[in-house]
Amino acid sequence: MRTISILAALLANAATAAAQEWPALRHGMWEFNRSIETVGKAGKPQTVQTKECIHPTDEMKRQNDMLSKAGCKFSPLARAGNVYTYSAVCRMQGIAGTSKSVLTVDGDSAYTIRIESDFGGEVTRELLQARRTGDCPR
Repeated sequence: MRTISILAALLANAATAAAQEWPALRHGMWEFNRSIETVGKAGKPQTVQTKECIHPTDEMKRQNDMLSKAGCKFSPLARAGNVYTYSAVCRMQGIAGTSKSVLTVDGDSAYTIRIESDFGGEVTRELLQARRTGDCPR
């Protein structure tokens, strides 16, 4: 179960497919609000809020490279204006799974990702809202 959650979280953060145009997002302090719901299970979605000083575009590239090396294959990125869609098929640690994502970019300082994943028969829906809150502390 924990492996499935880790795979889903990693895919959620890998916000674009390989060798495609990445969204132009600014370096700085970012706030991330994440909600994860397991389909078919009662209860409230898990929510996590974090703040981090990062360059989101570089982080997306790093995570995408890591997942590709671990056994994920990404579909070509489709872009329509500020909306990017892609999918991934992964086989890691004996678990096969798929993920479909829609990334909506709001300028260079905010984005939202909606992800639906199925790993080992466990379907999850995730919503990640990210926004730049300012410059990094010195």
